[in-house]
Amino acid sequence: MISQTTATKRVLVAKPRGYCAGVDRAVQAVEKALEQYGAPIYVRKQIVHNTHVVKTLEERGAVFVEETEEVPEGAIVVFSAHGVAPTVHQEAEARSLRTIDATCPLVTKVHNEARRFAAGDYDILLIGHEGHEEVEGTAGEAPRHVQLVDGPEGVASVQVRDPERVVWLSQTTLSVDETTETVARLRDRFPALIDPPSDDICYATQNRQVAVKDIAAEADLVIVVGSGNSSNSKRLVEVALDAGAGASYLVDDASLIDDAWLSGVTTVGVTSGASVPESLVEGVLAYLASHGFTDVQEVESVRESVRFALPHELRRDLRASP
Repeated sequence: MISQTTATKRVLVAKPRGYCAGVDRAVQAVEKALEQYGAPIYVRKQIVHNTHVVKTLEERGAVFVEETEEVPEGAIVVFSAHGVAPTVHQEAEARSLRTIDATCPLVTKVHNEARRFAAGDYDILLIGHEGHEEVEGTAGEAPRHVQLVDGPEGVASVQVRDPERVVWLSQTTLSVDETTETVARLRDRFPALIDPPSDDICYATQNRQVAVKDIAAEADLVIVVGSGNSSNSKRLVEVALDAGAGASYLVDDASLIDDAWLSGVTTVGVTSGASVPESLVEGVLAYLASHGFTDVQEVESVRESVRFALPHELRRDLRASP
């Protein structure tokens, strides 16, 4: 039971929160590339889905572009943590670009699964959000075999060639509960549906959802720090509400908190998406303290120790440096 002092305005801070190993690796990849090669370093798409991180890297000399064709021939380009389709690698090679692939290893795992099941001529039902960069990258591994299923409501329209040769994969940043429901509906239609060899939803997404559940039931309000294009951050808002929070809002930083949200509130929960630097959470806590929420309790649900090595292209050049 989370303790509470009578009549004290308190804050329950979820742990784990913020940077996951894949985000930390991707951001470090851009920072180390800038140190190693000098500016400009080009980055295809946002390296991670956080506006503050992108702005900070831009100030250091990173240039963010939407497509590979915007990168000058022969320049260095970093691929984002969300991964890219094989065609993007081919485009980069055609322009003689030096590439640093910062794709999260857990996203790469899903890409490998897509290739393997496509080689076995399975229909692949990819659970994810249409238009998300990670989904586009995974689908690009086997476009003739992959069919997008955008949540439980997308199940009814699925058509497969052979109901005995169907597998599901998923975007790594989805709601665990919603994905479970989607899979259950798919299995009702296709009883022979094969599961991926291991969970596709990444450990960090799952852990942050468990952590927000642990504070949401006792919170009148849950503030999730994260950007609007961050899938895992938006899922935290949904999970908080489903777990009993009185209200929940997504904010990029403390400047976007509405004072009216705190009216009549005694317990505020705070967490952050997997691409959010801790400094932004500290800003929210400072804002809450200035409004009388001075009793701050960190609630640890799961311990994390995962770390990923930098992209091999970068490690090679760093080792070769004097």
